[in-house]
Amino acid sequence: MTLTGGRAHRIYSVVVFIVLASLDNVAIGLVPPLYGSIADTYAVPEGAIGAVTAATFLISAIAAVGWAYVGDHGDRKPLLMAGTVIWGLGAAGTALAGSYPLFFAAQLVAAVGLGAVASVGFSVVSDLITPGRRGLVMSFWGLSQGVGTLAGTLLGGLLGHVDWRRPFLVLAAAGLAATVAYLFTVDVRRGQSQPELAGRFAAGGEYEHRISRADLPTIARRRTNVWLVAQGLTAQVAFGSLVWLPALFRARAEEQGYTAGTAIIVGSVFATLFQLGGALSIVGGLVGDRLQRRTPRGRALVAAVGILAAVPFYLVLFFVPMRIDVPDGAGAGAVTAAVLGGVFTEPTIGLSFLTALLALALTSANSPNWFALIADVNPPEHRGTVYSLGNLVNGVGRATGNALLPVALRAVGGVVPPPLNYAVGLAVFQLFFIPTGIMYWLASRTAPGDIADVHTLLSERAAGPRR
Repeated sequence: MTLTGGRAHRIYSVVVFIVLASLDNVAIGLVPPLYGSIADTYAVPEGAIGAVTAATFLISAIAAVGWAYVGDHGDRKPLLMAGTVIWGLGAAGTALAGSYPLFFAAQLVAAVGLGAVASVGFSVVSDLITPGRRGLVMSFWGLSQGVGTLAGTLLGGLLGHVDWRRPFLVLAAAGLAATVAYLFTVDVRRGQSQPELAGRFAAGGEYEHRISRADLPTIARRRTNVWLVAQGLTAQVAFGSLVWLPALFRARAEEQGYTAGTAIIVGSVFATLFQLGGALSIVGGLVGDRLQRRTPRGRALVAAVGILAAVPFYLVLFFVPMRIDVPDGAGAGAVTAAVLGGVFTEPTIGLSFLTALLALALTSANSPNWFALIADVNPPEHRGTVYSLGNLVNGVGRATGNALLPVALRAVGGVVPPPLNYAVGLAVFQLFFIPTGIMYWLASRTAPGDIADVHTLLSERAAGPRR
């Protein structure tokens, strides 16, 4: 393969980065459907396995800050490869862990590597895409993460319902393949997608600016950054709680008399199926791009409206009754086929699917516009670090949602039995989307000024002396 840096090579590179963003979320999504099985293996409560998931969210987010800062200083490609190798080793270690402490340690190793893929990968992709198409391409970036979570949920249930270790071995092999794929990606120049710098690059110049600690106060003073980072705390409390969706549907199946193995498959397939609305993040990205061309408030307004409008649909989803009709004790394929058929033959499942589709479609507008806004309001050398700071707050919020929901379930469980306790707990946590929407509206007021400041700064640097 000739590494030309041409259009085909650039497309290949974008695809590799997007696929790897998907794989790191597969790693996160594998564990929740298998909480019960893993807990049984190590003779610990399910909450102890949930605590591992919460810890991996947090450690991955903390590690991402360090990875991103180093990446904003220099060569990003070796960092991405190193991060991929590390999370692949963590996945293999998870499959081979003979005790709960070793399982916990392997998951934390994987989390450290995942931090590089998220933060450094974002910085690279933002330099490959021009501002006018950021919403669209970032929707694929965000969609890949959602697809990864869904794939992890599905693979966890389908491959792991007999032996929970199997899907982690598959993931480790995928990590090895991803490392090889990285070798052939284009070396992306920092700032190369910015129209203000096009003349500088055409003349043989480079964008020499790199982040330093002196830049951190400037980043913090940029008001849009404050809102974009802060909204992640409340948003991810709500999103983090959604990793318990398989448990809700599993409990519904068990309530209707299905055995544990069949209930695990049902829970995984339903949770995967009901999150397909996330695929409509592409629409959110396109709408954000279009509205942004009319007003610099556009992306933030699209995210605000989507987040707030989704809340009622989530509340309906958790409480709509479902009649599950699958062959108990059958193989994964037969159970999956029965669940899919139920969407068309069982009205309660069809209504639940439609509600979930609308809820996920609306909240999916958040992701591409958040990514694009970070790139819009920050110069190239700040983007990885700002993204990682936002990701850190996201990780705190997601870990909080994931860790506190079991506490809420126990509290609610003293009043109502499963699966109603899961429905009540999940519904309460979706109310955290309300302050998220408000913060996006505030970001829509500050974004125009910050975007103009970045345009002026890059124009001045483009006109400066060339080295």
